[in-house]
Amino acid sequence: MIKYSKNIEGDISLCSPDDFLMQLKIVAHELYRVLKANKYCAFLMGDIRKNKNIIPLGFMSMKVFQETGFLLKEIVIKEQHNCKSTPKWISKSSQYNFLLIAHEYLFIFQKPDPSICLDKSVLK
Repeated sequence: MIKYSKNIEGDISLCSPDDFLMQLKIVAHELYRVLKANKYCAFLMGDIRKNKNIIPLGFMSMKVFQETGFLLKEIVIKEQHNCKSTPKWISKSSQYNFLLIAHEYLFIFQKPDPSICLDKSVLK
């Protein structure tokens, strides 16, 4: 996960993965509250690695939005290239025998319209 600041209060990019997901839940609920029915929101998220293991933060984030009530309309997989830290991680990946994370997910969600939804169980 990219750290967007060093110490700005409220910057959720500084959180641990678990704390990040708790904060993202607050964001998702607020987006759901203010977004009009049938309208869309999207976000770009990548996975992270800790101790040589992948943490699927992208899909964990996607699940937060689905649990909030959003419908997943599309997943676009974006290739990452020319990242600032790639040279550092290329040598580390060879040294420690792991593959680089080379993609991000663009999740596209829609807020359902409760007046036309047949399955009321998907709405909160």
